[in-house]
Amino acid sequence: MSIELSNIAKLPTQYGNFKIQSFKENGLDHFVIFTENLPTTPYIRIHSECLTGDVFKSIKCDCGEQLDFAMKKISKEGGMIIYLRQEGRGIGLFNKVNAYSFQDMGYDTIEANKKLGFEADLRKFDLVPKILREFKIDKIKLMTNNPRKLSSLEDIEVVERIPVLISSCEYNYEYLKVKKEELGHLL
Repeated sequence: MSIELSNIAKLPTQYGNFKIQSFKENGLDHFVIFTENLPTTPYIRIHSECLTGDVFKSIKCDCGEQLDFAMKKISKEGGMIIYLRQEGRGIGLFNKVNAYSFQDMGYDTIEANKKLGFEADLRKFDLVPKILREFKIDKIKLMTNNPRKLSSLEDIEVVERIPVLISSCEYNYEYLKVKKEELGHLL
């Protein structure tokens, strides 16, 4: 599997100044947002795309708030966000909206995906170690609650796991409960 890298560009944000680089793999553009001076052991957030949470600030999930937490922490402490284009736990935006419709009928996120013929979580994280190696990073402080992300980091030492705990509300309580009880998230 070949990976194509874009040039690096400046990315000023409301959180501070970052740099951005795209990693194209199998026709998909993933990207990395990082601080200018990466520490020896940087803070890292592996974040799967969530248009509804990241852009529209939906409170049906915790994705947007997790991204916000990471952007703030990384802008102060140094590190990177690896933003993977795998919307809706890998089922894509069209299917995610259909899954939302099933959730409106009372199905949880896993049941909704299965009603559409998908597994609970189709995301892959095998690109992450390749990206980190490209930046010559072999030790990290990982901001995650997802045990699958931890186990995907071959040859990368996780010196610290930083929980990214978001308060629940009436719209995301069941979602967070499923993540904890059925997907094994460390909440």
